[in-house]
Formats: sequence, C-alpha cells, structure tokens
Amino acid sequence: MPGAASDVTVPARSVRARFADLVRKPEPEIDLASAALLIAAEEYPQLTPEPYLRRLDELAERARDRLWDETAPIVMVQEVSRVLFEEEGFRGNRMEYYDPRNSFLNDVIDRRMGIPITLSIVYLEVGWRLGIPLHGVNFPGHFLVRYAGEAVQLLVDPFQSGMVRFEDEGQGLLDQVYGGSVRMQPDFLRVADRSDILVRLLANLKGNYLNRRDDVRALSTIERILLVSPDSADDERDRGIVLTRLGRGDEAAGALRRYLELRPNAPDTARVQLLLDRLEPGP
Repeated sequence: MPGAASDVTVPARSVRARFADLVRKPEPEIDLASAALLIAAEEYPQLTPEPYLRRLDELAERARDRLWDETAPIVMVQEVSRVLFEEEGFRGNRMEYYDPRNSFLNDVIDRRMGIPITLSIVYLEVGWRLGIPLHGVNFPGHFLVRYAGEAVQLLVDPFQSGMVRFEDEGQGLLDQVYGGSVRMQPDFLRVADRSDILVRLLANLKGNYLNRRDDVRALSTIERILLVSPDSADDERDRGIVLTRLGRGDEAAGALRRYLELRPNAPDTARVQLLLDRLEPGP
C-alpha cells in the first residue's frame, strides 16, 4: 500500500489548499498535471511537483526535436506515442490494475505504468506542450485522448500503447470493453474538460479505497471530488456514509441532509432518510 508512512487522517493543509486554489480557476487555466500531482501529494507528503513537470517538458522536447515543422496530425500523434510508449516504455498496468499507485501521477511517471486516465494525462500534457489540439474523452469504461483537427478526428488509446483509430471506429473500442453489447452513441465522445478528468481520477481512487474499506483515504478522496464538483450529490451521500462508519455522526448527518436537498427524488431517498433518522433521533 503506497504512502504507509503518511498521516492521511490529517491531510497537509497546504497541499489541500493549493489543490483547491487550482481547481477554482477558470477551466482553461487549470493546470491538469499540477493538480494531479497535488492529489498524489496527500499520499506522499514529501512529493515536490516541479521535477515531474520538468519531466513532462523533457518528453515534449524530445518529440518536438523529431517533428521539426511536421504538421500532419497522424505523424504528430505517432511521434508522441513513439517517445512515450516505444522509447520510454509507458504501458498499462494490466496485472495490478486496481493498485492505487496507478492513480498517482508521480508513480506513473516513475514506474512508466498506469491506467487509462493517468496515462492519458501524461499524453495530454506532452501533446499540449507541443501545441497539438488534444482533449480527454470520457469514453464508457475506458478513458481516451482525442485529436481534434480541422480535417480529421482521431482517438488515441494510451492504455493500448497509443493505438490510433479514426472516430468512426469507436464501436471497435466499445466492443473491447463490453463485448458488443453496447452500441456507439455520439455522447460517448463528449470532451472531458480538466475538471472532468480530475473527478474521474479521484473517482478511481475513491472506488479503490471503498473496496479496500479504507474509509480514511476514501473520505479524503471524496472531499477533494467535492472541491472540484461541489454539487455532486452521489459524492455527498458517500461522504455521509463514510463519515457514519468513522463515527462522525454530526458531520455525516449534514452530508446526508445535503444529499437529500440535491436529489430529493433519488431512488434511495428512503434508505438515506432511515440512516439520517438513526443519526438524528427525535426527542
């Protein structure tokens, strides 16, 4: 388990505050890599983001040296992939997919191994440094990178060593995940902005920690999701449940009340109200 020496029960306030400051900026001004590294810094209190940001700069410069004045989309994308996956050896961690280290950008850069969302962050950051018009895509079950050129649209799969497909081949990607049971829809290619990417990254961590019954780390992750997305009803509910398990009844009740305000007609309203009644018994 990473970060065994860290005290996650009391997150470094300066790290949390810096993260909050970053994600409150207007969307185009959010520094994705820095925010991802600050997520990791709560697990690794001694982590310094700057060396990892310089590493991304260096990777981009290597690709730039090869590209010269090349502007063909497929060539630019392939060169980024060559540097990351052939030369540096970045790869998807299939054997230990749910290892939390796959969600920490410093670990991903150090180990050259991650999951779709973190490998996509590396790919996006390198591409953005080169001026390549790339976007994240919240594809069902599998995060992707999209090249959004004027004449051509491409999908890049960093988990599959940068495999490139044209957008109209998206059904093939869906089939890999769902075995042909889900049909392609235009909404599946919706652009994920920087806030969306951070929420998805944190949601992966939350799921890992909840599955491990690590409520302290799960709570820390939920709190950061709510910094990015304050009106996320499901995360407010989950915060209340985790706080209940941690014995923090007053805070749990507040979170559950907030959930019911956000989603008064939710299908689990009765169950949540029952839990709330136990936390706030009448006279």
